[in-house]
Amino acid sequence: MARILVAEDDMAVRSFVCRALAHRGHEAIGVDDGLRALEALEDGHFDALLSDIVMPGMDGIALALKVARDYPELPVLMMTGYSAERQRAHNLEELVFNVISKPFTLVQICDAVDAMLEGRSPAPRAPDYAGAAAL
Repeated sequence: MARILVAEDDMAVRSFVCRALAHRGHEAIGVDDGLRALEALEDGHFDALLSDIVMPGMDGIALALKVARDYPELPVLMMTGYSAERQRAHNLEELVFNVISKPFTLVQICDAVDAMLEGRSPAPRAPDYAGAAAL
């Protein structure tokens, strides 16, 4: 399947996402910030980047901008738990495939990554409602 770089500073989320993607047959390599993601991209080939937006060192927005410049064919999927940061990423729609909101399920993250890899349209972006129950 695909080799995916996962940039996420929260170890529990990074581990969950890497295990979820491995369960779907992908090879997932996890790093804890944008600077380490750039180092990993320089050292090896990846089919996609899945990045948190809020990270120390280099955030996901800055990472997406550098990836768009240096690796223009590499698709980027962003994830965030902050609605304000989600809006920042929406302003980069030409560079970012989609933004998935945390918390997400194993199926949701894997489906979003598969859609990106297959070049399918992302699922419609639901509005962010603070405190809304998940369906």
